[in-house]
Amino acid sequence: MITEEDKIKATILYHLRRKKILGGVHTPFDTVTCGFPSHLGKDVKKICQELIKEGWIITKPASYGLQISLNKDKEKLKEIEIFIKKMLDIASDI
Repeated sequence: MITEEDKIKATILYHLRRKKILGGVHTPFDTVTCGFPSHLGKDVKKICQELIKEGWIITKPASYGLQISLNKDKEKLKEIEIFIKKMLDIASDI
């Protein structure tokens, strides 16, 4: 069964993957909530923290704020792509 939390996880991962935010390319942590309704802001950040703990998203502390990117490890990237396709029913290649 697909939960709302899984859909949010997949959407976060999809946005990062589509914009090619991998490895050495980072984006501010605060931009994670962009594209989601404002009432889900805290939930989205909490879910993103879970993705960091799972190792799918890596962090880079900077003087101007926390930066995030997808883990570019080949095995993790495969897991991420399979998860996105399963949760969002995306048939095309990511």
